[in-house]
Amino acid sequence: MIRISTIFVGICMVLVSASLGLVLYAIAGISGYESAIVALTALTVMILYNAVSMRIKDRTESTGQITDLSRGTADLARQVAEFGRRLAVVESKIASAGTANQDRIQTVAGEIGELGALVKQLATSVATHEDMLTAMPAPATVSAAIAPPSPPVKAVTAADVPPAVEVAEDTVTPTAPAIVVKPEAKPARDNAQFTAMVKDAIADNRIDIYLQPMVTLPQRKVRFYEAMTRLRDDKDQVITADEFIGPAEAAGLMGQIDHIVLLRCMQVLRRLMVRNKDVGVFCNMAGATLSNAETFAQCIDFLEANRALAPSFVLEFKQNVFRNLGPIESEHLAALAQRGYRFSIDHVTDLRIEPRDLADRGVRFIKVPAALLLDPKQTSNSDIHPADLSDLLGRFGIDLIAERIEGERAVVDLLDFDVRFGQGFLFAAPRPLRPETPANGGAPNPATKEPARELAKAPTNPNGPAISAPTTPARPEPPRSTGNAALARRATGPN
Repeated sequence: MIRISTIFVGICMVLVSASLGLVLYAIAGISGYESAIVALTALTVMILYNAVSMRIKDRTESTGQITDLSRGTADLARQVAEFGRRLAVVESKIASAGTANQDRIQTVAGEIGELGALVKQLATSVATHEDMLTAMPAPATVSAAIAPPSPPVKAVTAADVPPAVEVAEDTVTPTAPAIVVKPEAKPARDNAQFTAMVKDAIADNRIDIYLQPMVTLPQRKVRFYEAMTRLRDDKDQVITADEFIGPAEAAGLMGQIDHIVLLRCMQVLRRLMVRNKDVGVFCNMAGATLSNAETFAQCIDFLEANRALAPSFVLEFKQNVFRNLGPIESEHLAALAQRGYRFSIDHVTDLRIEPRDLADRGVRFIKVPAALLLDPKQTSNSDIHPADLSDLLGRFGIDLIAERIEGERAVVDLLDFDVRFGQGFLFAAPRPLRPETPANGGAPNPATKEPARELAKAPTNPNGPAISAPTTPARPEPPRSTGNAALARRATGPN
């Protein structure tokens, strides 16, 4: 822009000089040569003046720009210094805060250590009190020990008592020795008699369902029920599943039993879901039913009709059944899984488990005895430590259930294994279903041609129970504690 303006000014000066020469020539009569000299002189003077003025102007502008740049540099240096000062202040504050946090962390760590020591002392005291309460003699023994000496009583032998005599425990008084005679052993039956008895029980509808709850740990909230099958002979003696499954499978009767049990379990599940939608039922199915195409077709037709309840209905198989699956069994198992039914494995004898394969087959629960989980020998016999089994199974969507829990100490140890569910006599014993007593006098259900049944509750009539008690002696429940020891030991760890 400066060069263009300079050229433009030069052209203007040339024109002015030429005009000036013409004017002088016209006025004074100066010759053309002289007028040209005058014009050139004037032009030179004007060019010099323009150059000097332009140089002075450029110098003035450059001086102003340099001054502005110096002022901006000074401002920038002042801002950098201010930022440096602020950064130093922030660093000092961070350093002081870090020191304060370290002091606080050390203080909290010391308090936590003291609290842990107190909790350990509390757990030790509670465990000692539990041991003392467990070892404490029964009230009858204590009363007999502090009672005054009574006259000598003639010793009673087994020959003096009739074979059928049985004295109930609730009739024993503390001042006199109680006579307890073990019940008579069941008469031995051969396979033919046992098979005939099983057929009669099926024909006469003497198949009973016992329910045992599964609870969450450590809350002990009922989450599932396991249906256990029992048969009654013509004398109303209860026969457990371990006794009749073998002869029933040999005679090909397990399909009929499983079909009846499936029907009963579905009825129980429908009734339970009226009150609680989150409850579920475990129903056992024999391997013989899974391998028999005819009986399995009946079962799967029934399960297909009740497909809406599949998320809450779990089919349970033994561990050896899953390990010995053939092509037919695998196909039937896949058909059940396609209909939305989930599976559980019980009767676990070892911890050599492949969770990925089981999850692919539809297994969502594995029931392991508490004694097997807490057995130190399993650490060397299995590929994984029992304490890590629950976490391993959980990665594949399988829940671990500890069964046959009979004492509080087992619960305390299982909490360290991160077991979510528990089952056993500590929480509740298996209880039979009892017939309903509706207003119509207990009319049978037309769908099943038998009275509807529900969970047996404590009898309200002191003269007689609401259900017929099983003839086999009930297994005594171990002493239960309040559960404080479990919470205390869970806080202190396995030690």
